[in-house]
Amino acid sequence: MTGAEKSWPRVFEGRHFAVLGLGDNGLPAALTLAAMGASVCGWDDRVDRREAAAAAGVLIGTPRTLDQLDALVMSPGIPHHLPKPHPEATAALARGVPILSDAELLYRAVRAAESAARFIGITGTNGKSTTTALTAHILRRARLPVAAGGNLGPAALALPLLGDRGIYVLEMSSYMLERIATMRFDAAVMLNITPDHLDRHGNIASYVEAKEAIFACQTELDRAVIGIDDAESRAMAERLDSGGAPVIRISGAPMQDIFADIRAEGTVLRDRAGIIVDLRGARALPGAHNAQNAAAAAALARAMGVADATIAEAILDFPGLPHRQARIAEIEGVVFIDDSKATNADAATRALSCHDRVVWIAGGIAKAGGISSLVPYFSRIVHAYLIGEAAGEFAATLGRHDVPHTIVGTLDRAVTQSFATARAGGCGAVLLSPACASFDQFTDFAARGEAFAAYARALALGAEVH
Repeated sequence: MTGAEKSWPRVFEGRHFAVLGLGDNGLPAALTLAAMGASVCGWDDRVDRREAAAAAGVLIGTPRTLDQLDALVMSPGIPHHLPKPHPEATAALARGVPILSDAELLYRAVRAAESAARFIGITGTNGKSTTTALTAHILRRARLPVAAGGNLGPAALALPLLGDRGIYVLEMSSYMLERIATMRFDAAVMLNITPDHLDRHGNIASYVEAKEAIFACQTELDRAVIGIDDAESRAMAERLDSGGAPVIRISGAPMQDIFADIRAEGTVLRDRAGIIVDLRGARALPGAHNAQNAAAAAALARAMGVADATIAEAILDFPGLPHRQARIAEIEGVVFIDDSKATNADAATRALSCHDRVVWIAGGIAKAGGISSLVPYFSRIVHAYLIGEAAGEFAATLGRHDVPHTIVGTLDRAVTQSFATARAGGCGAVLLSPACASFDQFTDFAARGEAFAAYARALALGAEVH
């Protein structure tokens, strides 16, 4: 936050909202909507969350029992269609009640408060969080009032009201984007598309449709930034060329497309006029995927009027985010790298591509397709240690390609054995890049990464890992 925040006026006086899901997203939404003057009822299937919300002053009740309801605000993780709709969502849709994300209501509240603050939206299968944090970092370097959140960090309705110079930088998941209606982004980016969340969207076409909604309300005054390093995103750029916001193409893959407006070329990020920044100095942004993230952030910052010199300075001193190729410890020449945020194979590809030889820790709850897309990088894996539900499936794939591997089951065993292998084989890196969701053994990817760091640091102290 910036100190340029204002108190929320009662812009939703006389409106009636129900909030379904009272966790990190829903509870702030319920409290903020009430502060804005709305009548709010909250519900969560978990008793402990209902009790915590009630203690915070939220009226508890099921949405279907309300006579008046302007909208049902659902936490992103709760489905309203696939794979199985929540009963309250089904009841709301049957009544014609719109289901909205809290980001949509943040946008409406800002406009109702007569603030001209601008909105940046960031989506894509991978790289959203890094690009969101980097963009906010650049804007703060330019001394602009910034509030960043959404799918990353504070929930949208936990953000403050900014004045006319303010900029909201929102990470937008497909779950959030399928629940916006009027939200207009002054600048928005689609980083990349690979199959993900297909249980929620049904198929890749529906997933792409949800993502493309980030551009739906843009006008010729806005900017649509699109990564062109994958076929689905290139097709989206071509569709958007026909109208709406001007399209800015970006690429992080060297020589991938000379028609990109901002692209990586060797170690530098450049546009058609010349070099913007040499990425060799950006230690928190390794690899082609982070070159694309930097290109996206540069394009978004330019759309907000930030000078290239400021953009370059901010890219070079960006500290990075936890659990995204973060160097945790170095023990006897072996570096431990926490890439726990890699919850699908495409994200793991990006980490593996940054290393010539690595001991790999992977596993958890596998996404569709498993790790078959990683085959081109298998030659870089000295040994793989596999954990969680996906261990057997991953072992079968690795075995077909003669990659040395061991099913160890749990992360503590994986860390201990990985270190022994790396030290014995002269391999300089142990990489946790699981290519899986974490929920079989951890509450989320962050908890998995924190456990990895704790085990690595215990090794550094000579303590037993358990």
